[in-house]
Amino acid sequence: MTLRALRAVASPLHVSVLLGVLLIAVACSGKRVAWEDGGAVVPPPVEGPAASRGAAAARIATRYLGAPYVWGGASAAGFDCSGLITHAYGKVGVSIPHNAAQQYRYGTAVARDQLQAGDLVFFNRLHHNGIYLGEGRFIHATKPGGVRIARLDDDWFRSRWVGARRL
Repeated sequence: MTLRALRAVASPLHVSVLLGVLLIAVACSGKRVAWEDGGAVVPPPVEGPAASRGAAAARIATRYLGAPYVWGGASAAGFDCSGLITHAYGKVGVSIPHNAAQQYRYGTAVARDQLQAGDLVFFNRLHHNGIYLGEGRFIHATKPGGVRIARLDDDWFRSRWVGARRL
């Protein structure tokens, strides 16, 4: 049965419940799926235990994919790199300054090969940072481009790696 046929015979509540069950089934399967929502691709969930504050902060940060870059920004209206981290971690109850170099002083050091979802990653003499998502990917706010996902192995980030911290 197609979604259109289902809508013809079921109430909106029934359709919502069925879609919710489908989403839960996919999430519990452990498969990494990219969903399309109105033309935008929503990234698969980040790695890490669901109870982890860091993983929760990483998931929150992905809600803002495509948000514009705004210097000094720390809201859905626009973010800079450290503002995205301040905002995402603030949503899970962690207060952290809005400055990449100051953020580097928080938490504990993490080796690059030990990164987990939610770890903060730092680059370019502490002038840039992001939140690790897993599988070598992290989310950050950059000019140009706004909030986006990049790979640690991209040339620019690999050559300017400073370190990582776990809050």
